[in-house]
Amino acid sequence: MALAGCVLAAACSSGSANARSADQAATHVEEIGDSSLIVPPHPELFPLAAVEQRQVADRLASTCVVSPDVDRTVPVNALGGGRVTELKARLGDHVEQGQTLVVISSPDLSGAIQSYEHAVADDVLVRKQLDRSRILFDRGSIARKDLEVAQDAADKAAVDLRTTAMQVRMLGGDANNPSALIELKAPISGTIVQQSVTPAAGVKSPDNAPNLFTIADLSTVWMLCDVYENDLARVHVDAAANVRLNAYPERVLRGRVSNVSPLLDSATRTVKVRVELKNPDGVMRIGMFGRVEVVSSTTQSRLLVPASALLRLHDADWVFVKTRANQFQRVRVVAGPPADAGWQQVLAGLARGDSVVKDALQFSQATARE
Repeated sequence: MALAGCVLAAACSSGSANARSADQAATHVEEIGDSSLIVPPHPELFPLAAVEQRQVADRLASTCVVSPDVDRTVPVNALGGGRVTELKARLGDHVEQGQTLVVISSPDLSGAIQSYEHAVADDVLVRKQLDRSRILFDRGSIARKDLEVAQDAADKAAVDLRTTAMQVRMLGGDANNPSALIELKAPISGTIVQQSVTPAAGVKSPDNAPNLFTIADLSTVWMLCDVYENDLARVHVDAAANVRLNAYPERVLRGRVSNVSPLLDSATRTVKVRVELKNPDGVMRIGMFGRVEVVSSTTQSRLLVPASALLRLHDADWVFVKTRANQFQRVRVVAGPPADAGWQQVLAGLARGDSVVKDALQFSQATARE
């Protein structure tokens, strides 16, 4: 019995020890380090840049589209109806002022020329009658009132002659070279941006027909962009603007804000802002898309880092800040508008004098492989 009691006591002691071991294993906590801390094996391979504080101008970026300058856009139409006999210019062509665009056979012009020739014949007749009346009046053969009647007829004939000649010119004809063909000419030099006429098409009077052509002088163009109402305080007339076209992203075009619309689009909560630019080489074409960066005329003190020091990840901006000799910490920041010469504004998350990795993407790729 004594031996059985010892065996039972040993078994109980062994069971208690195993239970304590299991409890200890279940309650053991493993220490996990800060995942934002990075210790690269060769920190000297990654150049650093100090966070600087400078006076910078606010910049507002917005998408935009190239549009013709309305003040340099002229609709072209014929004042007389008819049928097109020859089309000498087409959509997209560059034309010079006075160049013939289309030739129209016009019954309206034909009727105007007929009226002019009748007026010429009437003018010749009444002037002869006036000359005879003057001779007769000088000889006392007629009364003064008869001379005045002849003079009145001559004056009215001269008015008819001038009026009919003017009508011929308005329709595009030449009174000295009568013809039923209207040669419609370009009123300005520019590019045809709209065409509504084709060969052999019928041309109606301008009161119920679209313009035959629209010519735009594209030496100066507009960039129209939409600015949200929350950003309107940062946009002013005459503010400098930098434009980058999607077709030529490496080229920066300089312009100025010429108008901020007084109307707000209630659906999009945006306002149209117009930037005027010179286009001497014609690189900007109507309908091109791009981005406008409006530069404010006032400056504010802001923290700056190289643009390459920012890493865009999970819809947030991050930088790698050096905390110790060989230790870096990934810090989330609030990036502001870009600054000049490859620098980026930082609105929150850093302090002046902090050291950040100059090339965040290279640093992130290198540490991810190790």
